[in-house]
Amino acid sequence: MNEVNNRVTVVDIQMPFWSMVAFMVKAAIASIPAIIILSVLFAIVMAIFTAMFGGMSMM
Repeated sequence: MNEVNNRVTVVDIQMPFWSMVAFMVKAAIASIPAIIILSVLFAIVMAIFTAMFGGMSMM
């Protein structure tokens, strides 16, 4: 097969301002569950590290 790679560069997006605002608000609202999930995972990892290394203080 003879494959041809075509490169495309986007230089402008024609989108009304209020449509862009609505899109950004929806994206921000959609990111809230991801932030909650990442916070829970981070808390679990930190709890594991604290349980493993918490008693190793040099006092």
